[in-house]
Amino acid sequence: MIDLHSHTNESDGTCSPAQLIEEAVRAGVTTLGITDHDTFKGYDQAVGCARSSGVDLVCGIELSTKLHGHSVHLLGYFFGHNGLGDFRTWVLDQQAARRDRNIRLVARLRELGMDITLEEAEARGKGMTGRPHFAAIMLEKGYVSSYRQAFDDYLDESAKGYVYRREPQFAEGVARIRAAGGIASLAHPIRVKGDVPAMMPELADAGLNAIEAYHSDHTTEETEMYLALARQYGLLVTGGSDFHGEVKPGVRLGTVGGDLDIPADLVQRLRATNGKPR
Repeated sequence: MIDLHSHTNESDGTCSPAQLIEEAVRAGVTTLGITDHDTFKGYDQAVGCARSSGVDLVCGIELSTKLHGHSVHLLGYFFGHNGLGDFRTWVLDQQAARRDRNIRLVARLRELGMDITLEEAEARGKGMTGRPHFAAIMLEKGYVSSYRQAFDDYLDESAKGYVYRREPQFAEGVARIRAAGGIASLAHPIRVKGDVPAMMPELADAGLNAIEAYHSDHTTEETEMYLALARQYGLLVTGGSDFHGEVKPGVRLGTVGGDLDIPADLVQRLRATNGKPR
């Protein structure tokens, strides 16, 4: 079983890297991609555990980028590339931008009457503290009745508590991944604001070379649509559950949306391309 989209507690998941590998073994996932937000720490820590457990571990990352004023997530996959040098240095700059946002987010939430500190958020999220960690605190303190309400009312882009985070433009994110020898995949396209089929020429022109057709948010029909777009634009296909652990209890490792399974040869096709233009 293949799952190329998962998160550890080094970003916004709840499983440690070792626990995530244990969960993969229990779920029957033989090939696992760790795609933490703006960091490789979870992947780096999981390498030894994966090797001893017989799990084929794929190096990945999830980047937040801006496209037409909205946040769009990019998955980067790196097959056979060690170190990643300049790309890792650039990622550290993205982490600094995240912390700056968090400082301003705390100030905004306090303006809205919430007794929340940066220290308690960072105790949960470490160096990669994000909005899900703030949502969890809001829920625990009774400021919201659900995790979803925290985002709808305060943390989403159109909500009253939202604060801007400096993010690279979509084309820059793609270029950075490709320059590092990676495969750049459009993450969970169903969440992208706008008409994805209409946007595909622009995305392909920016160098995008893959799309996450298989995802736990996608219906069978949506998966088929994204697979058709991949064929039309010559894109590779990626897929995964987007597993986060306890914060998304309905999403199990190794599961994707609809009634379709990730093809067994998907990873072989990605490795054969290895980030090179098709």
